[in-house]
Amino acid sequence: MAGVAIIGTTTWGVTLGVVLARNGIDVRLWARTEQECLQLQNGQHRADALAGITLPPQLSITTSLPEALDDADAVILAVPSQRMRDNIKAASGYLKGSMLVVSAAKGLEITSNKRMSQVIADEISPSFWPNICVYSGPNLSAEILQGLPAVAVVAAWNELIARKVQKLLNTPSICLYTNSDVIGVELGGALKNIIALGAGIADGLGFGDNAKAALITRGLTEMTALGLALGANPLTFSGLTGLGDLVTTCSSPLSRNHYVGVELTKGRPLEEILKSMSGVAEGVSTTIVAHKLSKQFELEMPITERIYKVLYQGLDPRKASLELMEAEARHELMGRRWRLFSLFRH
Repeated sequence: MAGVAIIGTTTWGVTLGVVLARNGIDVRLWARTEQECLQLQNGQHRADALAGITLPPQLSITTSLPEALDDADAVILAVPSQRMRDNIKAASGYLKGSMLVVSAAKGLEITSNKRMSQVIADEISPSFWPNICVYSGPNLSAEILQGLPAVAVVAAWNELIARKVQKLLNTPSICLYTNSDVIGVELGGALKNIIALGAGIADGLGFGDNAKAALITRGLTEMTALGLALGANPLTFSGLTGLGDLVTTCSSPLSRNHYVGVELTKGRPLEEILKSMSGVAEGVSTTIVAHKLSKQFELEMPITERIYKVLYQGLDPRKASLELMEAEARHELMGRRWRLFSLFRH
């Protein structure tokens, strides 16, 4: 029987473990400490989404990394992006055979500007590089745990590897598609969190659905422009990891990034908001990296620029919104150093 190891007792890590175990897969979840292990076994978790969830018999929790990874067909890393490097480094010595290595994190590393698959590749044997995959899509844990239908995408450079992960992780409630654009799938899952922060601000200021629709649409174009500069297929951003995830995270009150945006409009300091949360709002760190990349490539990214200023330079959210509305409007596919206009012009 197939076995999956999950590194990361995050809400998403536990959610994936529960869903896969319900589907008959033997899942071993690695907890860093005995206390954490006992708390999970006793149904104690900080996240509201996991309240009252009973762990299936086929989901076990261990503090032993070798035990978690022993004979596993795949290891899923569902950890905060800024902790990915430490976690994969710890696991790298226990990878063996044809084990699939799946990143389920949606962020970019601040120190290196790298995507999670690149961070993973840095820390594991080159023999496992072809087995690196990324998992992304519009998946809210609370809905997944209720058995509500959802769709996601798994990307690998080799389509055959992507299909292996698809076959292993597909469940009755989560339909998995495949993609070979690893760069685009990863960037879509990471960059949409920045736009979700903006959507939270728009909702917190009571700007209405017209304004939020404009923000999502312009945000998607901005994401695509940066993705294209980094080597992604622009069509990927119209799929599940781009548009799909944008719709979910910009609209749902279950979205952590949306929540941060709303709370910022109440005048709460960012540090206070983050400390009050049970999970990580990846958009906060991703904004730093996207802002650096926009400067590196001399790209015009006004939404990212304003979100960065709100988070790290004290710009008032309402003033940031007004600045966006006052920006000079041109052809919607044009921007400084954007290559989008030439792609779609006839």
